[in-house]
Amino acid sequence: MKKMKYLLLTIIMFVGVVTYGQTTPDFFAGKWEISVKDTPMGDMKFLTDLVRQDGKLTGELSVPADASAPKRPITRVEETADKLVLYFESAEVGEIAIDLAKVDQDNLKGTLYTFEANAKRVK
Repeated sequence: MKKMKYLLLTIIMFVGVVTYGQTTPDFFAGKWEISVKDTPMGDMKFLTDLVRQDGKLTGELSVPADASAPKRPITRVEETADKLVLYFESAEVGEIAIDLAKVDQDNLKGTLYTFEANAKRVK
C-alpha cells in the first residue's frame, strides 16, 4: 500500500511538471514594433505579429507610416532561446535579415545590415 502511495504521488508530480512546461508562454510570439535607425531612407519602423504555426514562427512586416505600402511576408525565421533572426524579401536588394537578441521581457536589440535595430513588444 505504501508503494502505491509513492507511485501515485510520483505520477501526480510528473503530470504537474509536464503541464507547467506546456503553459509557459512563447516569448517571441506576439506583436512587435521594430525600429531601424539611420538608414539611407531615414529611421524606419515596422510592425509585425509573429504567430507560431506548425512549430515555426511566421508573420509579415508592415510599415505603419504608410498604410498603402504592401506588407512583406517573413520568409523564414531562425530562433534560439534568446535570439531571433527574421528574413524578408526586398525588391531592391533581395533577402534581408533583421538580427535581434533578447534584452528583457519586452525589448529586443540587434541589427539590420549595419544599422541599429530595436524591437518593443506591443501590448
